[in-house]
Amino acid sequence: MKATGQEVTIVMIEDDEGHARLIEKNVRRAGVNNEIVPFTLGKGALDYILGPDRDGLVSKDRYLLILLDLNLPDMSGLDILEKIKTNEYTRRMPVVVLTTTDDEREIQKCYDLGANVYITKPVDYDGFSTAIRNLGLFFSVIQVP
Repeated sequence: MKATGQEVTIVMIEDDEGHARLIEKNVRRAGVNNEIVPFTLGKGALDYILGPDRDGLVSKDRYLLILLDLNLPDMSGLDILEKIKTNEYTRRMPVVVLTTTDDEREIQKCYDLGANVYITKPVDYDGFSTAIRNLGLFFSVIQVP
């Protein structure tokens, strides 16, 4: 997956190690070989995406695709999404919300904040694997601005 000739880095913000391994395994199985930078806490992910001072300059010339779980131990994924989408340097980064929450109001809130895709994690292993593999296939054909 490339953006204007540059490699896209996938930032995976997922606190469940089992889900993180499953996501990476199935994205790889779909043929996506981009670097995946994993985070289990929102603060570390925001430091990476926006920089420690949160001005976003660190990402001015980076091409990132964000995989975001909403249920993190240190902060809400909605807060992370809002910070990414309101920053002038990161607002165009694609954000894929990948979470177990299927509440319609929360889904709408994510889209209102600028999420590009919202995927509800199936609770069974096979369904989850299939959803992630399909996500990997999606990554292999999209263009990141």
